[in-house]
Amino acid sequence: MEALFTPWRAAYLAGGGVDPGGCLFCELPKHDDAEALLVMRGRLAYAVLNRYPYTNGHVLIAPFAHRSGLDDMPADERHEVVDLAARFEAILRVTYRPHGFNAGLNLGRSAGAGVEHHAHLHIVPRWDGDTNFLTVLGGTRTIPEDLPTTRARLAAAFARAS
Repeated sequence: MEALFTPWRAAYLAGGGVDPGGCLFCELPKHDDAEALLVMRGRLAYAVLNRYPYTNGHVLIAPFAHRSGLDDMPADERHEVVDLAARFEAILRVTYRPHGFNAGLNLGRSAGAGVEHHAHLHIVPRWDGDTNFLTVLGGTRTIPEDLPTTRARLAAAFARAS
């Protein structure tokens, strides 16, 4: 039996976290930034930590408006989403020193979207060897830093860079 300690998930799984009610990405900005794990708010989009990250620093960039894809976003909104992704790539590079990144959108359930009707862009820092025996054989990831600490680090780094 595998057991990994992930205390930040307990309140969320027990129903004490952000209750999405409807669309998760429409509801998150209505909550306190720390509670919702929002890292920053832009004019048309925001950055939030993934509650189930692949690695430390896994950030999601989403427009405030409910949009199903890039083609559904007005140009200024689409530009802000991509600009924030580039800014977080730079911030994560300095803050966590990853060896590379995965960045992308999963548009629609068949494409792997967990929230399929509100477009959001993933920025995932990667390190050589982060897919090791534990991930491959055990189907388990180890995330060494808790989400509130990650949020505080990235929010401070974003504020310094702005």
